[in-house]
Amino acid sequence: MTIFRRVIRWLFFLAGFVVGVATTIAFVMSRRLVSPPRQPLWATPDELGLLYETVQFPAQDGLRLSGWFVPAPADSRRKGATVVLVHGWPWNRLGDTAEDALSNVMGSTPVDLLRLLFHLHQEGFNVLTFDLRNHGQSASASPVTFGQEESKDLLGALAYLKGRTDINPDRIGVVGFSMGANTLLYTLTKSDQIGAAVAVQPTSAPVFAQRLGADLFGPLGQLVVPLAELFYRLEGGPAFNSIWPKTAVSRAYPVPILYIQGQGDRWGSVADVTEMAAATVNAHGPLLVETSHRYGGYQYAIDNPKIIAAFFEEHLPE
Repeated sequence: MTIFRRVIRWLFFLAGFVVGVATTIAFVMSRRLVSPPRQPLWATPDELGLLYETVQFPAQDGLRLSGWFVPAPADSRRKGATVVLVHGWPWNRLGDTAEDALSNVMGSTPVDLLRLLFHLHQEGFNVLTFDLRNHGQSASASPVTFGQEESKDLLGALAYLKGRTDINPDRIGVVGFSMGANTLLYTLTKSDQIGAAVAVQPTSAPVFAQRLGADLFGPLGQLVVPLAELFYRLEGGPAFNSIWPKTAVSRAYPVPILYIQGQGDRWGSVADVTEMAAATVNAHGPLLVETSHRYGGYQYAIDNPKIIAAFFEEHLPE
């Protein structure tokens, strides 16, 4: 065998190996998009001394959703003002433990939404938190669509609140994280029940996918991302380039929205969120915060609940 033929054989072997590795990674990533691993609930509000109700209600399309309603303190001056928390992918109503193997590879860190719930309660708000479809204890309706179908869940939550006599339906705020922020923005095209909103690091799917792929896999990401999208679409998922929240907000109800975005986000993009804010009729921000990773932006919102409470105090008037 000539040296040339040996080189060609090794090149084909190497190319096959690279394609095989990329295909395996893409398949694993696509499974998280279609049916994310469910994180069990690891705490409850009563561990922080909060009274709460376990609630179930239907999404707009009838899918069963599970969550908690935490009533405001008896001496609250908020007069029925309520905040809805909408989590990210692949979290649950408590946030993200970031304990599985892939989370470790991705550099994810824990997100404690129960802590934010506690502070909003201390500020005098009722709080509703729930699991989106395909997450936590809510029913399945694969695949995940990063806000498009999930907007039906938030619409269901709003309908549930409207049926309660202890909340003021004209004073509802929503805080969404990542996919939950996308969910919020898509919901605003379908409902005028939200009085004010905080969108923490929403993201457009093409931007997120490309930046995530480059950060985790380097040049191999150029092969992994299209393969992952192919597998995802074969399972019924929408094309990545159809998930553009800035298109949604351009036709949304003109409620005040505070955007929060980490400057060191290697997966999302300051430019992407800035474009969303520019397309929003009543945008505030984006509030750009110094971070070293995407999860730093989430942590900023949790560490600074008074910014969120003050925004709702201003924009959910009595």
